[in-house]
Amino acid sequence: MALLQISEPGQSLGAHQYKRAVGIDLGTTNSLIATVKSGAAEILLDGNNHPLLPSIVHYGSAGICVGEDVGELTITDPQNTIVSVKRFMGRSKEDSLRNGGEQVYQFADNGGGMVSFVTRAGKISPVEVSAEILRTLALRAEQALGGSLDGAVITVPAYFDDAQRQATKDAALLAGIKVLRLLNEPTAAAIAYGLDNADSGLIAIYDLGGGTFDMSVLRLSRGVFDVLATGGDTALGGDDFDFAIATWLRGQAAIDGDLSPQQQRILLATAREAREALTTESVTSVAYQGWQGQLDRQQLNKCIDSLVDRTLRASKKALRDA
Repeated sequence: MALLQISEPGQSLGAHQYKRAVGIDLGTTNSLIATVKSGAAEILLDGNNHPLLPSIVHYGSAGICVGEDVGELTITDPQNTIVSVKRFMGRSKEDSLRNGGEQVYQFADNGGGMVSFVTRAGKISPVEVSAEILRTLALRAEQALGGSLDGAVITVPAYFDDAQRQATKDAALLAGIKVLRLLNEPTAAAIAYGLDNADSGLIAIYDLGGGTFDMSVLRLSRGVFDVLATGGDTALGGDDFDFAIATWLRGQAAIDGDLSPQQQRILLATAREAREALTTESVTSVAYQGWQGQLDRQQLNKCIDSLVDRTLRASKKALRDA
């Protein structure tokens, strides 16, 4: 779908014509980059033929590393290994503390009202962390396409506010990427699923990601999407499901007191593995700090019930607003 065919509030309808333009999904958990070849979208792979780049950045004594190779460092060196940075884009220190970041990171105010991570490399802003992810994706694209990029369309949650959108643009600028436009993720999802091929219709997109939730209602008419209403929560996603399961695990294991950053990361990794196992299984075994037990789907639903309710309330509001 050409950019001309997407109508979103506050967005220009002007089409862009560039030789090497890409689309970037800057995700909470994983990111990827794609381009259009022969009229079809094609995801650009890394040197190991992997489409996804884990959105992980490690600030080590020898330099900065991004992606899959530093995954284990989230546990062994958690305060210098930033994950889910999207949750902190355009946020203050106080907002970040409320959103679960206190479990691992040491925060500081960057002087402009926004949060920074305290690492061995100094104070690092979420914009700088995101720029490392974007820079890695851009390098992948340049190698695949045989030249420097002319620009990129970057997806963002529909419920991102102005500060969060500007932070995304700033990260791209820092990475040396020209932003052609920001595209709301639910609209991108509608296009990806081919919903633009229909003549007309009313479409609701429920988009629950790793760190954000969006609900958008779109009207399709003559190949043009019109965004009627959006709702959501930029601090609600799979990470919060893991936090809820982790809280249950702590109770089952009778663990009191504060946990170290390493212990927190191990706890969250255990919670995530259990959640993912229940995608295909009705019950899974769980072990944490000497405690062994089981987590079934019924208990999982109890853990996340209030979070699911939050998505439903936001969805109903978007439907009413439409």
